[in-house]
Amino acid sequence: MQNNKAVVVFSGGQDSTTCLFWALEKFEEVEVVTFDYDQRHKEEIEVAKEIAADLNVKHTILDMALLNQLAPNALTRNSIDVQDGEEGELPSTFVPGRNLLFLSFATIMAGQIGAKHIVTGVCETDFSGYPDCRDIFIKSLNVTLNLSMDEQFVIHTPLMWLDKAQTWELADKLGAFDFVRERTLTCYEGVRGSGCGECPACKLRQKGLDQYLAQLEGAEK
Repeated sequence: MQNNKAVVVFSGGQDSTTCLFWALEKFEEVEVVTFDYDQRHKEEIEVAKEIAADLNVKHTILDMALLNQLAPNALTRNSIDVQDGEEGELPSTFVPGRNLLFLSFATIMAGQIGAKHIVTGVCETDFSGYPDCRDIFIKSLNVTLNLSMDEQFVIHTPLMWLDKAQTWELADKLGAFDFVRERTLTCYEGVRGSGCGECPACKLRQKGLDQYLAQLEGAEK
């Protein structure tokens, strides 16, 4: 019998919430896992709790405070400004090892609850240059995790080759457009919905939304 249970790596943001709706449509049973690494805004965890409760999805929060201790950056230190990378450098929001650790622990959890599928919202198309969002990294890690546990897990990345406009389109097709637009938290300043409008995450999200709404308007003419 084919395993049809999935774990979604879940932050309560636009991408992971879209992935949650995608997983709920694709799999018979879905759980979500959120990682508390003493991130800049605890509001992120509260949003994740609320969304999981509203969608009636079992939610696990794992303590990853060691990541904060090991990897000082703009998402773990208020003293570090949120800045885009310049001249080939990584943005100040890059958290070294974050997806490596998150996906490893999500896969360990999946093994404990009898799930073979792990879903994550990483994307190589519209991203900030994070090396751990690349498709080659995900494929490599998937092989490594399977070898380390002698299992056949599958890491799914439904947003990998979508830009932000296409991510909004996917949310719309899943019947989750308004939910994602109003209920999620993508902003680096901890502002729900449309966010602060100034940080890199908000600008990327808004640019994609504007593009998608323009496409809808053009299609209606």
